[in-house]
Amino acid sequence: MDVTAPVMLLDGAGLWFRAFYGLPESLTAPDGRPVNAVRGFTDMVAALVRAHRPRRLVVCLDNDWRPDFRVAAIPSYKAHRVEEAAREPGEVDVEEVPDSLTPQVDMILDVLDAFGIATAGADGYEADDVLGTLAARETTDPVIVVSGDRDLLQVVRDEPVPVRVLYVGRGLAKAELFGPAEVARKYGVPAERAGAAYAELALLRGDPSDGLPGVAGIGEKTASKLLLEFGSLEALVAAAADPSSTLATGVRAKIGAAAEYIAAAVPVVRVATDAPVAFSREDALPSAPSDRRRVAEVAQDYGIENAIARLTSALAGEGD
Repeated sequence: MDVTAPVMLLDGAGLWFRAFYGLPESLTAPDGRPVNAVRGFTDMVAALVRAHRPRRLVVCLDNDWRPDFRVAAIPSYKAHRVEEAAREPGEVDVEEVPDSLTPQVDMILDVLDAFGIATAGADGYEADDVLGTLAARETTDPVIVVSGDRDLLQVVRDEPVPVRVLYVGRGLAKAELFGPAEVARKYGVPAERAGAAYAELALLRGDPSDGLPGVAGIGEKTASKLLLEFGSLEALVAAAADPSSTLATGVRAKIGAAAEYIAAAVPVVRVATDAPVAFSREDALPSAPSDRRRVAEVAQDYGIENAIARLTSALAGEGD
């Protein structure tokens, strides 16, 4: 592979959820177990490898999908996704996951391990934090982060190496590649700090999918206008506290009323860049399965021979 080939960081849970809902559960292994997520995820990895030819690849995992530090700051954080059975006092929160997807996650990890494809996670942190940390650490290769979560748009940058987000929220076929210029243009944030400003935009407007209320009365258009005018959330908050600033009285009141929320939400919205990431193996992408016998076994056991063949071919660079 070319020395300028990227390191590709995949949002594991995000992609296998999409695979699960993108293919019917009627796709089953010989023993009747659903394998729609396994097949779809394997095909996604093959397609991404074929399209982008990464030199290194890591599937990033949610070791803690609802970290304590985020819940302590914003109790509503992802609260709507907690299983009802786990809402009793003192019980650990459990994310609502379709019953037929849960066992497929282990199957997917089996496939990755048999191929020799690295996974990475960090105790007490979400996959977003693993993605953010690995992107921030990289100083050698360009980075492509693959996710259907717009929160990851905050990691884009140009230096010291380009970090781009391949946003797959509308599916892999309609994926959009975002850098700072694209984020600034689409969301109306300052181009010189587009990634950080996107996180601040999300904080101000709120995000119902994550249980973030936002600042009452400030939607995306107003948040964009304010960030373009003042340059950053910090400067906006300072302007709200300064009677001589040009900030409109109504907006000043809204920012002031939400001061406690804003202060608490900053570490919730921003992905970590210093998570204690642990890898399953080195992140070099193999050109062939590391354990051919095991790959053949999982292909047969799960009834996904064609998907396995496509991934094997993609790793070998065949059909380019």
